[in-house]
Amino acid sequence: MRSRIVAVSVALVVIAVGGGGTLWVRQHQRADTLKTNGARVAYAALAAGWAKRDVGTVPFADPAEAKRFTTTFAGLGSARATVTPRNITRTGDKATATLEVVWGLGGSVTWRYTVPIDAAYVGKRWVIGEPATGSLWVPGIKAGETVTARRINGTRGNLLDAAGRPLMPMGDVYPVQLDPTRATAATATTLEGITGVTGLAAKLAAAQKNGSKAPIPVITYRQADFAARQVALDALPGVIYSKTQQPLAPTRTFGQPLLGSFGEVTADIVARSNGRYAAGDRAGLSGLQGQYDAALAGVAGVKVESSAGRVLFESTATNGTDVRTTIDVRTQHAAETAVATTGSVPSALVAIDVTTGHVLAVANNPTFGYDRALTGQYPPGSTMKIATTYALLTGGMVSPSTHVSCPVNVTVDGRSFHNYEGETLGNPTFDVDFARSCNTAFIQLAEKLGTGDLAAAAAALGVGGSWSKTIGVDGTYAGSVPTANGATDKVAGAIGQGRDLASPVAMATMAASVARGSYVPPALVLADGSPAPTATPLDATAVGQLRSLMRLVVTSGTGAVLAGTPGGPVYGKTGTAEFGSGASAGNRVWFVGWQGTVAFAALVEAGRSGGAVAGPVVRTFLTALHG
Repeated sequence: MRSRIVAVSVALVVIAVGGGGTLWVRQHQRADTLKTNGARVAYAALAAGWAKRDVGTVPFADPAEAKRFTTTFAGLGSARATVTPRNITRTGDKATATLEVVWGLGGSVTWRYTVPIDAAYVGKRWVIGEPATGSLWVPGIKAGETVTARRINGTRGNLLDAAGRPLMPMGDVYPVQLDPTRATAATATTLEGITGVTGLAAKLAAAQKNGSKAPIPVITYRQADFAARQVALDALPGVIYSKTQQPLAPTRTFGQPLLGSFGEVTADIVARSNGRYAAGDRAGLSGLQGQYDAALAGVAGVKVESSAGRVLFESTATNGTDVRTTIDVRTQHAAETAVATTGSVPSALVAIDVTTGHVLAVANNPTFGYDRALTGQYPPGSTMKIATTYALLTGGMVSPSTHVSCPVNVTVDGRSFHNYEGETLGNPTFDVDFARSCNTAFIQLAEKLGTGDLAAAAAALGVGGSWSKTIGVDGTYAGSVPTANGATDKVAGAIGQGRDLASPVAMATMAASVARGSYVPPALVLADGSPAPTATPLDATAVGQLRSLMRLVVTSGTGAVLAGTPGGPVYGKTGTAEFGSGASAGNRVWFVGWQGTVAFAALVEAGRSGGAVAGPVVRTFLTALHG
């Protein structure tokens, strides 16, 4: 019995000893796992801080390494990296890993490399160690070296004219800036007088108050303009400039605002570019230069170098491609000469090639800012009578020889309509009503139209529709002639008032359609390989009659100022659209038509009448065009 008790006791002791050993092993394994996980956490913290460009909370064996990180990559600007720890191994209190680093350098350009990183368990925590040689951050460079990324641009493409020649070839320019660390308030004030740029003193004061060292952009001069001011600029402390190149039109105002501007991108543009642009880049900022910048600029390359001159990474730039336009330089110059005659009154003129539908000229006065020629929305006034007449002729409601009275006033649903100058023509034939632009005759005839007849006629001639999306210029307005919602709305639309709206390019398209005898959507930017648009034929009889009527406008009607214009017979229609009321009342005045193969529409935002104000603009245009 006693021996049995002893045996049982021995067995219990063996079991107890065995259980304690197992527990010890498990505790040891747990501690080992915790240490391994601690190394992983240290590497993860390094990767996260690297990606944020802030490793201030990462434990380093040498605390100064956090500052060296910032210094090493300062030359990469705002670039960010994706950092992934790979192949983490631990032996005792030592660990190693390979960090996979991918820097985003703008657009789709990435700089990839791997770097080995050691870590050590010191004082109950893991710290990132120092390499025996070289930099902790970039393989192949020495400790203390820095890296800089420099963008390399390829050859910029050109905006081409109708003949395939550059509209804005590259030329020398001088961007003038203020250095806030050296400039004084007196410098800024004097510079305002030299350049005509206001607000420089306030910008300088704000920059100096905030401690900013970034240069303040002022103005960019062409070579001749810069040379005339260089001595005065050199005399001002804190004024800096450099010589660079950018696309330049024949003159500072040529083709503006259509062609657009080029210059240094703003912080807002950089933020919205998804990495395409970086601070200091120069690009198209507006107009066609801005809209087609991606094609014109191509893809920038990037070169990353160390401060010792080692090339660490390089991507090749892709040259930009040309963008073809239909602009004819001679026609554009003539159009700009014409709109300049309106002085301080805003105006616009669009010219279209009758044969092709190509836009030959887009001229605006003033030349900077709002492109009213393409994007303006104006009541077309009596120029809409072209579409109204087309609807009446095709509907068999009138002929040129039909007598249609032209009284002083006509009342429709209680609303009185009158002729522009309160005149009456008695009971003439319709061709006289058209040539003299009798509102009351058209009001009477328009009552016969269906609610959608005018909208359909205008669309057939090119006002409205979807061509604004295919002309190649963002924001182009094709016009709007809504279906009438009542008798007064219908007759008001017939004389280009009410809810009718159009841009100069839309009205030039209408004139070109009549001249051609078919509708072709206008084009200004030509895509490579795009097929020629299909012409939609118009009613040949009605178009023939309309041509005769529009010729009468010049020979014996409201457009007589165009009689005898160089270049041959002119066909046209005047328009005077009333707007506002009381002291703010005025007239938008138009002249639309064609001569030979050039159709046109001229708008002046304020004037007595289309014949008196817009007509002379067109005469100047055609006279200049024919030399």
